[in-house]
Amino acid sequence: MARLPTYFFHGLNQTIARLKAAGVDIIRMDMGSPDLPPAPFIIEQLQSSAADPTRHGYMPTGGPPAYRAAWAEFYGRRFGVELDPASEVTGLIGSKEGIFALALAYLNPGDVVLIPDPGYAAYLGGAHFAGAEIVRLPLIAENHFLPDFRAIPAEVLQRARLLWLNYPNNPTGAVASLEVFAEAVALAREHGFVLAHDAPYTEITYDGYRPPSVLQIPGAKDVAVEFHSLSKTCNMAGWRVGTMVGNPEIVRVLQQLLSNIESGQFLPVLDAASVALTGDNTWIAERNRVYRERRDLVVAGVRAAGLETDVPSAAIYVWARLPGGADDDAYAGALLEGAGISVTPGRIFGRMGHGYIRVSLGTATERVREAMARWQSWAAARG
Repeated sequence: MARLPTYFFHGLNQTIARLKAAGVDIIRMDMGSPDLPPAPFIIEQLQSSAADPTRHGYMPTGGPPAYRAAWAEFYGRRFGVELDPASEVTGLIGSKEGIFALALAYLNPGDVVLIPDPGYAAYLGGAHFAGAEIVRLPLIAENHFLPDFRAIPAEVLQRARLLWLNYPNNPTGAVASLEVFAEAVALAREHGFVLAHDAPYTEITYDGYRPPSVLQIPGAKDVAVEFHSLSKTCNMAGWRVGTMVGNPEIVRVLQQLLSNIESGQFLPVLDAASVALTGDNTWIAERNRVYRERRDLVVAGVRAAGLETDVPSAAIYVWARLPGGADDDAYAGALLEGAGISVTPGRIFGRMGHGYIRVSLGTATERVREAMARWQSWAAARG
């Protein structure tokens, strides 16, 4: 426990509570939590299933066959990837559960785990608990926030047990091609480690972009698994529904571990999730149009405030570089106190996040517009 960092958002919530008590209007653009609801047909399925008295018992770890089959259908339709629901799919209580547990299942003390920096903090948590040696893969703007596999020392690759990738990326919004995934699969094959790709943002895209799955690479299932989630895909973050798919042995091992930790999920939630995966998802295009409008507002707003940023083609974040290598923690704190806008300092995502801030698009559009006006006024007053 002593190795785990303090949870950033716990302290932030305390600061925000203090400011709100003092009468400050806070616009939150820090957490990556969707503000829009799921489609009505998903909620209706939850309600009707919850009203059925037969659907309230324990569920098997990994979910019932119908839920796993729904994920297999989604992967076949969306990525052209064929999955066996019985052996290559397992349900998760949110993909974060599986991300943490995979490290416990596969890392022994001293094993090397390769983790992107900046990156999602959950990759670190499980590795810390397992006692693994963490080797960070720098993601820099000059390389489009992609890892440079050729820069990994041979000695590190020989001891590597697990490699994490995440595209579309949190926090940078960067995307990866099939060529990048092919290089990662080849590396995992050569050195015998597990390749884990975290892909919760593949369905939040702009300007015609369609992210691929790592499992589209021939032979990827020999070494790789992919995590997916309905948190962002269908605005179901609080429902905690996700999956890990791919290599059947890794699926089996993770299920074995989790069966000793939890007793499945509430079946009506899984019924609704299955409908979300297999039903009419044309509503997602309109949802993405809303996010795109917010993205454009934020990109224009932060640039007008003196920051630098690319225009992301996927995910729900704008990753902005502060001028002159400014302290991201201090900047975020000053913006919160001075303008009532809460954003996330880049340092919480790793050493390479210093000098950046992450702005979430999970805030009502009118509030985003108001935040950008406040931000520009605040920046102008600071000079």
